[in-house]
Parts: sequence; C-alpha cells; structure tokens
Amino acid sequence: MKNKDFAMKEIVDLNCDMGEGFGQWVLGEAPDEDIMALISSANIAAGFHAGDPNSMDRVVKLAQAYGVGLGAHPGYNDLQGFGRRYIRTSPEELVNDIIYQIGALREFGRRHGIRLQHVKPHGALYMEAAVNEELSEMLIDALGKTCGTAIIFCMGISKTYEVAKRLGHPVAREFYADRDYDQSGSIVFARRVSRPKPEEVAAKCVRACKEGVVRTVDGVDIPIEFESICFHSDTPGALDMGKAIRAGLTDAGITIAPAAIVLGL
Repeated sequence: MKNKDFAMKEIVDLNCDMGEGFGQWVLGEAPDEDIMALISSANIAAGFHAGDPNSMDRVVKLAQAYGVGLGAHPGYNDLQGFGRRYIRTSPEELVNDIIYQIGALREFGRRHGIRLQHVKPHGALYMEAAVNEELSEMLIDALGKTCGTAIIFCMGISKTYEVAKRLGHPVAREFYADRDYDQSGSIVFARRVSRPKPEEVAAKCVRACKEGVVRTVDGVDIPIEFESICFHSDTPGALDMGKAIRAGLTDAGITIAPAAIVLGL
C-alpha cells in the first residue's frame, strides 16, 4: 500500500530524548554527545521525570555545539516512574508543571546562546495530552503566551495537533522509529522496549518518508503524516539505531534538518 496523497519527503527532522539521567544515575547505553552528533533536534529532560540543573546545562551546551534544535521535554513529576505512569490531576496543575520545566530549560539555552525551538511532553504526559482536548487547549494557550514561536511536537492523530492547527500555533507531527503503531495511527505505549534491529528501523523510516505509510502491529499498512522522526536514547541499541536511521535517510536523498527549518520558520 502507498499513501496516494503523500509526496516523498525531501527534508525531515530527526529528534531524540536526551539528558534523561539524574545526578550520578544515567539512563541509556550511549553518551549524549554520541547521539547528539546524529540528530537535528534534541528533547532535553527538564527535571521532573529525569534531568537536573547540571545535566540540563551540559546537554544544552552540546545542542549548541552541534547546531541541534533545542527542545524542552517536560514530564509528570515522577522520577521513580520515569514519567511513564499516569498521574491523575487537573489540566491547570499539569500546565503549570510544564511551564515551570520549560522556563528552566529555556534559561540554560539563553545562557549558552541557543533559543528554544520546541516543546515535547514526555511519556505518559504526551499520551494524556494526545487524548485530552482541555489539557491541549490550556497547553497551547500557555505556550502562545510564554514562548509563542516554540513548536509543539505531537502525534498527527492527537488532540494536541488538532488544537495547535486550530489556534495557529507552530506544530510538528512525529513518526516514531522505535515504537509500534496500532490501526488508529497511535503509537502502542510501552514502559519497556526490546532491542530493535537497526536496519529494520531504518527501513521503516525510509519507507515512511518515501511512501507515507507504516505497518501496524496487526500487519496492516496505514497512512502516516509527519515532519519529524523520533527515536529514544533509552531504547537498547539506541546509538546503532540512530546511525542506521541517519545513514538510511541520507542514502535515500533525504535531508535531515532541525524542525524549524523543516517547517520553514
């Protein structure tokens, strides 16, 4: 199956979640600097699900050095659960938590001369915003007032995307390289993932860019629209996977660039 309304991508963003440790604890196998050399946008943990002032400072400096788009990666206030557990609370409280984390990350960006390019909620918070229109509306409104040019990253089938488009806020849809999809076009949420085969992940990304489709867990091809490809630094074998994705896209003639450039901002 090929998405008949899809035009092959000539340019795409490649993003990854970064700085997801705390103090002496480090998550993932690959050093942040090795991953940073492969990507065009970085989603940096801002202290609630992972990250601390020292890690934020270090990873922001890496983003500046490698010319990578700077993104805040706010999550639920859940260090023990790594932000992958749902926390029942009000949309207002969640948005306050998000703005708090964005502000912290943005100041490190200012310190090192790099502007905030985007915001991408983490884990369970990302998935909650995807289905919660009230939360998405409050979040987009708050972003517009505090950092209006910052792109919101989300799934194309999400309430977040619908709200951002309706309100005219910059938005980038994501394609998940190392996650499975169901037939609704949503990723299958997982707290633990196995080690994928790098060449298979790369082929999945190249096919999505060329044909505009992804195969679901049920073995069915569905159309997919996106501006950014995401892989996770805590996925086992993340470095080899990132290298394979970058090489596959480059070999296919697809330019990798920060989300702001892909969107023409």
